Amino acid sequence: MPPISEVLPFVVALAAAGVLAGLLAGMFGIGGGAILVPIFFHVFGILGVPEEVRMHLALGTSLAIIVPTSIRSFLAHRQRGAVDTQLLKGWIVAVPLGALLAAAIAAEASSTELRLIFAFIALALAFRMIFNRASWQLGKDLPRNPFKFLVGVGIGVLSGLMGIGGGVLNNTFMTLYGRLIHQAVATSSGVGVLISLPGLIGYIIAGWGAAGLPPFSTGYISWLAVALLIPITLYMAPLGARLAHAMSKRQLEVGFGIFLITVSLQFFLTVFV
Repeated sequence: MPPISEVLPFVVALAAAGVLAGLLAGMFGIGGGAILVPIFFHVFGILGVPEEVRMHLALGTSLAIIVPTSIRSFLAHRQRGAVDTQLLKGWIVAVPLGALLAAAIAAEASSTELRLIFAFIALALAFRMIFNRASWQLGKDLPRNPFKFLVGVGIGVLSGLMGIGGGVLNNTFMTLYGRLIHQAVATSSGVGVLISLPGLIGYIIAGWGAAGLPPFSTGYISWLAVALLIPITLYMAPLGARLAHAMSKRQLEVGFGIFLITVSLQFFLTVFV
């Protein structure tokens, strides 16, 4: 282990990430994983976690933190009556199934493959948000099953492979089918609950007995990082929800898009530089 003087700056960085993650959870209906995963990846590297398991540990730990954050964010949005509860009920099997499949895929994927998956999906979603036009719609209402069920599975898989709460994907899906961004954001917080709980279990099983994991880890979950960040993200999520309802649709889209581009480029750098 490196000395305290070297670890302390990264503890501070984790705390700052927790503040941003909590705000993002409320503002965009996500669990904050999009910012936690890249920071975890670098912090675990400084602490000597082997590269072979570092990205896996970052993804699993992010999902663990998303559990309470998503629940808190969902409750805050539900109080405002903006959540599409019918959609969530229809996905109560599909989304968790996808999250479990993601953990199984991650167990077989390399660290580089997982970073590239994260970066490509984030970049695609960023351009969708920034250059969004009202004409970019596939319909005026959400599609029926089985297509809707398959979309739920897909959101669970892709989100589980990115260590995120599914907000970025669900926001895109709902707005493409005529739903307002504020309702999409509110509903996405509930999607985060459906992803993070089974995702947490899946990453514990996937990483059980893996070599090189840091102390106080269970599978691909670092409980030390979880204990540090959960209180911060829980405190900040309701504030983020209030900010979301005070912003315009376009402000939410552009702000989120810029954020995703930044995260995506950062991961490409870790792979190619």
